Amino acid sequence: MISGLKAGFTLDSRLDADSEPLMWLGLCELRVMNDQRWPWLVLVPQRPGVEEIHDLTPLDQAMLTFESNMVAHALKRATGCAKINSGALGNIVRQLHFHVVARTEGDPGWPGPVWGHGVRQPYRRDDLHRFAESIKSAL
Repeated sequence: MISGLKAGFTLDSRLDADSEPLMWLGLCELRVMNDQRWPWLVLVPQRPGVEEIHDLTPLDQAMLTFESNMVAHALKRATGCAKINSGALGNIVRQLHFHVVARTEGDPGWPGPVWGHGVRQPYRRDDLHRFAESIKSAL
């Protein structure tokens, strides 16, 4: 399991169930949210016990900013979306994780938020693989 490799870090079971690992960035593991309604990536800083961005060290905060910007640019290039939504909510899953979601006018839920909208529609395995490869190429 990829997430168990960092000393003392364990990925929250809900993040593990709802997303698929894509790659390591440095501070974060980059994951694909398994919901085909939106191109949706999640960065998970590999720091045990961290719930908020301000709980990270200043260096880790800078790394999260760098990595989330890099991912947002790649997602926009890969999808041609109109808007990138990003944020760290943590109201349900307390472990710090940062969402980066590609949005397009007319997508399910536009212009509202993706959280809590409808029922998740998992990717077919080959579609997930294609999306993951497009993100890797854009990075």
